[in-house]
Amino acid sequence: MDTASTPYPIGTPGTPWGDQERAEWLAAQTRHRSYEADVFSVIQRLGERFDVEEYGSLDYGSDHYPLMAIRSRGWRDDLPVVLVTGGVHGYETSGVHGALQFVDQHAADYAGRVNLLVAPCVSPWAYERIHRWNANAIDPNRSFREDSPAEESAALMGLVGPLGDRVIMHIDLHETTDTDETEFRPALAARDGEPFEPGEIPDGFYVVDDSENPQPDFQQAVINAVEAVTHIAPADDSGKIIGSPVVARGVIQYPLKQLGLCAGMTTATYKTTTEVYPDSPRATPEQCNAAQAAAVCAAIDYVLVQGAS
Repeated sequence: MDTASTPYPIGTPGTPWGDQERAEWLAAQTRHRSYEADVFSVIQRLGERFDVEEYGSLDYGSDHYPLMAIRSRGWRDDLPVVLVTGGVHGYETSGVHGALQFVDQHAADYAGRVNLLVAPCVSPWAYERIHRWNANAIDPNRSFREDSPAEESAALMGLVGPLGDRVIMHIDLHETTDTDETEFRPALAARDGEPFEPGEIPDGFYVVDDSENPQPDFQQAVINAVEAVTHIAPADDSGKIIGSPVVARGVIQYPLKQLGLCAGMTTATYKTTTEVYPDSPRATPEQCNAAQAAAVCAAIDYVLVQGAS
């Protein structure tokens, strides 16, 4: 489908969706994979080495999803907290499995140095349907604000809120995919009654810094570590990545809190959103997962050095 000229199949161009269009969209969604088999069971096994907790649940029709988090065993009140989130957009697969890989292979290395809190799959309904939105056609990653319209976002804020300003670093694991341009951005434009403006998908890894509190050295530490695993996205001909000016190699900036983004939900000094490109001919799913895990390690390592200096 030529997404630039063919109207999205749901709704009337120029008119925001109502309940009928949202119901039509929901009816078209299909389960493609299992949260229980792919994610929940892995978290349960990790419970042999880490503390595992259910911080909420989702009920969409007959579908029930426990929301799970993983904590350092031997949590200490005198240590800073590092927050890792994945699967805020359920279709961004390496965000979920990269977070789980980090816990499995690397989290023990940080025992007694920081408290780790990991929410590997914030949006399990969307994970199963390989979608960006939740069942109400709401983007959880624009919903991290008071009175959130997304249960996924509200539940995570409820988990993290009691930690207050003890969260020193938050890394939120995402992907940019070809379907952003062929499905999700056209669907967003249709849902909101806006015209769809085609864009360009960057080939490679990049990060999103907080324009309200930029930390360029922190972002660069993440880029440098990931480059050993997969390639870094170049700027386009306009010097931008997904429409935002590139401020350093592989780095763009958003006002994270203002936009209701997950990475802006805390007062952490160090914040970043990772973006890998799983559709690249130069990257495998295994590389994407490893890139996410490497990004988490680099982010924590940077913070630990800063704390020791």
